[in-house]
Amino acid sequence: MQPRPLPSFEGRIGKTLEDSVPHYPVRPHPGSDSPNVVIVLIDDTGFAQLGCFGSDIDTPNIDALATGGLQFTNFHVTPLCSPTRAALLTGRSQHSVGMRSVSNHQTGFPHQLGHISNHAATIAEVLQSEGYATFCAGKWHLAPTNDISAAGPFDQWPLARGFQRFYGFLEGETDQFYPELVVDNHHIEPPGKPEDGYHLSADLVNQLLRMINDSKGIRPDRPFFAYLPFGATHAPHQAPEPFLQKYRGRYDEGWDVARERWYAKQLELGVTSASTQLAPRNEGVEAWDQLPENHQRFAARLQEAFAAFLDHTDTQVGRLVDGLQRMGELENTIFLFLADNGASQEGGPYGVMHEMKFFNGVFDSPDELITHIEDIGGPHSHSNYPWGWAQCGNTPFKWYKQNTHEGGVHVPMILHWPAGIDSKELGTLRNQFINVSDVVPTLYELLGITAPDSYKGHEQIPITGASFASVLNSAEAPATNRLQYFEQFGSRALIAEQEGVTWKAVTRHQKGASFEDDQWELYNLSVDQSECDDLAVTSPEKLEELIDLWWEQAELHGVLPLDDRTIELFGSRLDDHSPHPTHRKYRYRPPMSPIPAQVAPSPSGRSWELKARVAYKSGDEGVLYAMGNENSGITVFIQGERLVIDYNAFNDHTLLESSHPLLEGENNLSVVVTRTKGREGLIEVLVNGVACGSAELSFMMRMISSIGASVGMDRGSAVSTRYESPYPFTGAIEDLTIQLGRRTMNEEKAKAEAEISRQ
Repeated sequence: MQPRPLPSFEGRIGKTLEDSVPHYPVRPHPGSDSPNVVIVLIDDTGFAQLGCFGSDIDTPNIDALATGGLQFTNFHVTPLCSPTRAALLTGRSQHSVGMRSVSNHQTGFPHQLGHISNHAATIAEVLQSEGYATFCAGKWHLAPTNDISAAGPFDQWPLARGFQRFYGFLEGETDQFYPELVVDNHHIEPPGKPEDGYHLSADLVNQLLRMINDSKGIRPDRPFFAYLPFGATHAPHQAPEPFLQKYRGRYDEGWDVARERWYAKQLELGVTSASTQLAPRNEGVEAWDQLPENHQRFAARLQEAFAAFLDHTDTQVGRLVDGLQRMGELENTIFLFLADNGASQEGGPYGVMHEMKFFNGVFDSPDELITHIEDIGGPHSHSNYPWGWAQCGNTPFKWYKQNTHEGGVHVPMILHWPAGIDSKELGTLRNQFINVSDVVPTLYELLGITAPDSYKGHEQIPITGASFASVLNSAEAPATNRLQYFEQFGSRALIAEQEGVTWKAVTRHQKGASFEDDQWELYNLSVDQSECDDLAVTSPEKLEELIDLWWEQAELHGVLPLDDRTIELFGSRLDDHSPHPTHRKYRYRPPMSPIPAQVAPSPSGRSWELKARVAYKSGDEGVLYAMGNENSGITVFIQGERLVIDYNAFNDHTLLESSHPLLEGENNLSVVVTRTKGREGLIEVLVNGVACGSAELSFMMRMISSIGASVGMDRGSAVSTRYESPYPFTGAIEDLTIQLGRRTMNEEKAKAEAEISRQ
């Protein structure tokens, strides 16, 4: 066997020290004067929702970044979160790097890996190799959700993709008061509760400032790259009570009046061209004055919650900026603020109080929910606003997130860099077309970095974005990106600048329809940013030219095959080929980390059985197994010498307590849930093999919660009103198993429908 070769040594080794020459490897260093880079990404925020882009929501700290920097009025992203993040971090098209949709699934094709291809190094990987300190705090959503538990693998978690430290969450959304948190490569409990004043957005900024201070305090010579992708303002819309109270009554006038006012403000600010019309109400959006009074009250309160959430997020951005200022780092920090897609349509026509209820196909009317209106925006709700307010957020555009029309892809962007932008340019607008994939090549040019051809043995996909560094100090500089495609779930678009005119061809694909039958539209964005004047009939040759260009771009960037599957893809994570087949038996032995919802047993809408072998002595109590939170979930616990299950279907609690007590010593406990007919079921409990009670379930949830599971305690807000969380079991759980029954095809479809609804 040959000895392993030593690492390369550039000195000389002689027989003695006197005839040897030492060599000290020098780690890469970009230079102490190199700029820091901060990217703040906000979720599901429309073009108009910042104060400096037209709204009346208070965002003074973000507005100040625009006043002290540059405001980009023609910035475009993908229509969905994970694809935008992939393009933002790599400088390449989302399809080419394997992220055509969210990271929750893989399709077996290169354009949907569920993660960023290793052949596309992230900016964090590149900057780390250049000697930068690299930090991330917030939402990741770029790792396959099959892999986000404590079991890993961890090869697509932030630390494996270039970040030296991470604090945040791995899924697409989380509860802002009771988040599922990860530090580096392990799960942790939140450091506080809402009654203590805890909120995730503030926590993220606290942690990011700690990372930066740790680095600059010890290594002041080393610049940093900090990535802050907030969970805000993705649903659930949750904010501290003072922020909620601030907006009481502000939106009683409704979305029609607010949208007209925001549009007028946009014209005044110049962020929308004078020739651009206010798009008509989208299909499904009713006139505000035609809504019943309770519908108006409910919808207005949902918008108040969103506004409070955004306002609170702005406060956290201000804290980050103040922290950088106190460090003396703000002046030479390239600070980018942007949104990942337009305002979300996922609240439906009326808005929702509890997301999970909506995702289960249970549509409470505002008349039914009005009695709980005071809970909206707080820890006792998981709300999202209705289509009317979403379109208001996308003013002056039509449609929403998930659509390739401007409402889905045209969002705010701000760049602040006092040391690099001429003082006379500060506070000015930039109207050039820019795409999210253009951010990384711009940063590389500003930092004097060349993207590697190979990274850690992987040949690299070429950077496809175009640097817009030339426009920073020249409002008149030409756009560098003149041809950009878009695609999402079969909807497509192409923007092309030709002879001074910016054209857009776009089609809103209907799932299941033939792609050949899609109706394409044609717009001149130079004078019609809101896509109101369709020129398809009058300029058919131009439309055909752009459609042909789209197919060329699709071939070039790996967009094909076109795939309009949505709900089906979410079911695939539970197929037999995945680590989490639907009928799998799970066996747990505490202590254990929290189990994210995407890798926890999925008992929703089907039969299942829980068995627990516990060591019990008189007075022991606590949770054996829980999943979900106070809004919806299932918990199995011991209390008063009895085995108890609480099936919490959106605050409708089915409680079953064993008629027999537990015995001193070892006990074998069982909970059996059987689906009987339709969405009905039966719960049975057994203590040491003896049937001890049953209860009928009038409604079995097809999607229980976005919050995962816990063994031996109830993390987060308490599923049952019979205890306060975490309520740890004081005895010993020797073994706990969950056996899932196989789902029917209809059950799989229902579960998948619920999954796609919340992305």
